[in-house]
Amino acid sequence: MTSRFFAWALVKDRRDFAPPTSPAFPKPLNGRSLMVKRAVDVVLSSLSLFFLLPVFILIALLIKATSRGPVLFTQARAGYHDEPFHMLKFRSMRDGVAPFLDENGKEKQASKKDPRVTPFGRFLRRTSLDEIPQLINVLRGEMSLVGPRPHVPSHNRYYEEMIDRYASRHKMRPGMTGWAQLNGLRGETDTVDKMARRVACDIWYAENWSLLLDMRILLLTPLVVLFQRGAY
Repeated sequence: MTSRFFAWALVKDRRDFAPPTSPAFPKPLNGRSLMVKRAVDVVLSSLSLFFLLPVFILIALLIKATSRGPVLFTQARAGYHDEPFHMLKFRSMRDGVAPFLDENGKEKQASKKDPRVTPFGRFLRRTSLDEIPQLINVLRGEMSLVGPRPHVPSHNRYYEEMIDRYASRHKMRPGMTGWAQLNGLRGETDTVDKMARRVACDIWYAENWSLLLDMRILLLTPLVVLFQRGAY
């Protein structure tokens, strides 16, 4: 089963997609699995925050030294069961810059050579170091280490009208990294095709979850960050 098949199956207007190549046989993530997943999240996020504290402090000092504004940036995202929460990131954009809106009224994602991004912020985004504060979101129970990446509410409203089962990705906590990111869908999703493939990967992950799969994703994510382009 491929994410390409799921993308074709999920999008309501299929003119831009090739025919499916294999069937899907989903297995749902049950309550007991969610409890195990949450326990692992608490242990690993606590340890990570402890050992990464020097990195956290160093990045904070460099942000303050290279641009004006706060160290942390918070943004409303849709979380578990579509409940809103404030996702934390190291600030990578110039302080006080208003969000860009596209012609559909949804918030525009950061793109290559985005003028809002600071020079040091570009490094943080490319290496995903700007995501480290989300360990706090994980410890709070708002996020998981692995899961679908949380989107801003305007993106959800837009894509729910275009992609079948889009809301299914909210049946588990959003993650710092995920199966979609390992499959080349890291960073900007500026087309319905890309978003449909991301949703396909998110649904596949939820329906095939295992602790071993989470460990695999966590171990492979640094390699993806190092060798795969996509985040700006």
